[in-house]
Amino acid sequence: MALRGTNQGLSRYHNRRIVLAYIRNQGPAARSDIAQHVGLTVQTVSSIVRELEELGFLLPVREKPRGRGAPAQTLHLNPDAGHAIGIDVSPLGVAAALTNLAGEIVAHATRDCPNPTPEAGFTLIDGLVRELRAARSGARILGAGMAIPGPLDVEGMSFVGPTTLAGWNGIPLQDRLARVTGLPAFIEIDTSAAALGVSMQGEARGLSEFYYLHLGAGLGGTMMHGGHPLRGAFGNAGEIGHVPAVPDGLACACGNRGCLERYVSLEAYRARPPGQNEAEWVRTVAPVFHRAITTIENLFDPETIVLGGLAPASLIHALSATAPDLPGSVSARRGRGLPRIIAATDSHSVLRGAAALAIAGVLSPGAARDSLPASDPLFDGLAA
Repeated sequence: MALRGTNQGLSRYHNRRIVLAYIRNQGPAARSDIAQHVGLTVQTVSSIVRELEELGFLLPVREKPRGRGAPAQTLHLNPDAGHAIGIDVSPLGVAAALTNLAGEIVAHATRDCPNPTPEAGFTLIDGLVRELRAARSGARILGAGMAIPGPLDVEGMSFVGPTTLAGWNGIPLQDRLARVTGLPAFIEIDTSAAALGVSMQGEARGLSEFYYLHLGAGLGGTMMHGGHPLRGAFGNAGEIGHVPAVPDGLACACGNRGCLERYVSLEAYRARPPGQNEAEWVRTVAPVFHRAITTIENLFDPETIVLGGLAPASLIHALSATAPDLPGSVSARRGRGLPRIIAATDSHSVLRGAAALAIAGVLSPGAARDSLPASDPLFDGLAA
C-alpha cells in the first residue's frame, strides 16, 4: 500500500507517521525524496522532520562530498529513539524483552510457570515489565505486544488442552495487557510473532516468501508472503499442528485423532517412552515430521522452511538434520539456493516479533487514533 500524506483532519498525527514509515521501510532518504513519494510538500516534510529530529527519532547525516557544492543530507532512523516490550505467554511460562526500533533486544527476562492461570500470568507480566523498565530507565516505550498460542476464537480448540493456555478463554487480553503495562497493547498468535521476529534478525532475514514452523508445547506455523505473515480470514492460518496426519491416531484435545502435534511437539517429546533418548525419538517421529514438511511445501511453495520455537536447540537441529531423507515435493528442485529446512538459532524470535507488532501498531500511518492513549506516545515521550 502506498504511503500518502493528508491535509485532512488529524493530518499532523498521520503525516509524522507517514514520514517515519517511509524511512523505516525504505532506508535513509532526503527530504525531497520523501516529499515526492508521500505526496507532501517539501515545506511540510521539513517541518515534520524538525519535530522528529528534536525528539531523536531521526538523525541527519551528510553524505561524502561528490564534486562541487555542499554534500546532500539524508535522514536516518535512530533505532534507540523508541522501544517496545515483547511478551510471550506459553504453557511453559512467561518471557519478556525490551527491543529498540530496529528489533535489537536490549534486555530480557523469563519466569518459568507451567500452565499459568490468567491471574498468575498477568502478575508475572507486571513484574517483568517493571524489571525491563528499570533496565532502561527513561526510555521512550511506545507499546507492548503479547504473543500467545493459537488458534483464537475457535470452539473446542482455543485454550483447550496442554499445548494451549488452558483457562484463558474469555479473558479480555488486550485490555488486561494495557492496564497492567500502562501502554498501548497488541495481541498476536505466537507463530506469527516468531515469523516476523526471525525475518528481522534471524536466518530468514531478507527473505520474503518463507514458512516458519514453530516447535513449542504444540506445533504451529506461519507463511510469510511479501514480508508479511499470512493470517487468514480470522487470524488462524497456519495451524499445522491440528492437521490429521495419522489415520485413527492418538486422540487430540481438539476432538480429532492423529493430529500432527500429538507426534511432533514438546508435549509429544516429553511423553516419549521411558528411556528413549533424543536421537531415538527423532528417528521415530521423522516420517510424520516429513509429512508435515512436504504438506507445507506443496501448499505454499516457500523459499525455505525455518524450524524454530521453544524446543531445545539440539532437538531443532536434530529434526532439521533429517532433511536429506525428505520425500519429493514441489520444493525438491534442482538449483536450490537454500536448504529445504533451516534450523533457527534465535531463541528470542517470538519476543522480537511481539515487540515489533507494538512498534508497528503505534507508528503505523494506519494506526487507529482511538486505539491509542489520549496522549500520543510518539510525541509525548514515555507512554506511562
